[in-house]
Amino acid sequence: MSRAFNFNAGPAALPLEVLEIAQKELTDFNGTGMSIMEHSHRGKAYDAVHAEAVANMSKLLGLTDDYQVLFLQGGASLQFSQVPLNLLGAGQTADYVNSGAWASKAIKEAKKVGTVNVVADTSKEIPTNMPNYAALNYTKGAAYVHVTSNETIAGTQIKQFPKTEAPLVADMSSDILCRPIDIQNFGLIYAGAQKNLGPSGVTLVVIRKDLIERAPATLPTMLQYRTQAKDNSLYNTPPTFGIYILMLVTRWLLAKGGAAGMEKINQAKADKLYAAFDNSGGYYKGSAVKEFRSTMNVTWRLPSEALEEKFIKEATALKMIGLKGHRDVGGCRASIYNAVGMDAIDALTAFMKDFQAKNG
Repeated sequence: MSRAFNFNAGPAALPLEVLEIAQKELTDFNGTGMSIMEHSHRGKAYDAVHAEAVANMSKLLGLTDDYQVLFLQGGASLQFSQVPLNLLGAGQTADYVNSGAWASKAIKEAKKVGTVNVVADTSKEIPTNMPNYAALNYTKGAAYVHVTSNETIAGTQIKQFPKTEAPLVADMSSDILCRPIDIQNFGLIYAGAQKNLGPSGVTLVVIRKDLIERAPATLPTMLQYRTQAKDNSLYNTPPTFGIYILMLVTRWLLAKGGAAGMEKINQAKADKLYAAFDNSGGYYKGSAVKEFRSTMNVTWRLPSEALEEKFIKEATALKMIGLKGHRDVGGCRASIYNAVGMDAIDALTAFMKDFQAKNG
């Protein structure tokens, strides 16, 4: 069976090499006679997997000793609550940037915990946009500043992160490790694994250690970062198979040259796809302003919704999967995460040219 070109927004494409290793080891991990899914999370076999996953992530992000890697559950959506529950103290204010659908969800949850100041709101702008982060008026003495690095639905991405006095917190679910970042600019980053790191069920949190103890002792045990930090994410049973796949993905990323290597590959993919819009005479119209176009989630419209429906149907028949835009905005979207190869971009752009010739 030939593999489909997977443009799904998440759960998303995984590297074929990773899937083949997992397939080979599925019933017998490292000669143990058991699947990694069957091993105790307290045993030596899984301990080696866990340790490598932490080490690989630390190397890829350039972490220093003052940061800790956590593998949690509940997705980025739980972090919308867990971040303010741990970092937003009584009488404090947290600054949030509303850049789209996912930032809006984070703001909604944070407001249930404490005082939120929305320092910028581009969530309703068409074409979709990001604010000028350097020009924002942040709250003096804010508990933290929250941004969403890449808006999966809107197809926009922060190109330069702000330097803030308050700890900078970033939801990086859909562009984690697509490019290098200076981790020293951040107090905390988080990401659901199912877009760029592995399967659904694992949530990465990287937190500066001085922030771990901010949470009130009255916070439920499982919602405190300190709980998992003290036990290396092993306070309770972690999603062991998901972390195993994440370990393989991070191993694959290191072999590709890490975030810097992936940035070159991702930029080449995005440039080729965006060029298909820009050279179509307006037939394909990108949905995001050019300066904030995402390298991970490419969004566009056709001249009519009927043509969009036809485009998606015909592409699907050619095994190009997941090109329908999010239900809230319509249009088309290609999620071209790290594991999506240039062959997928070549297939899509060739189809776009052919479709326009037949339907333009």
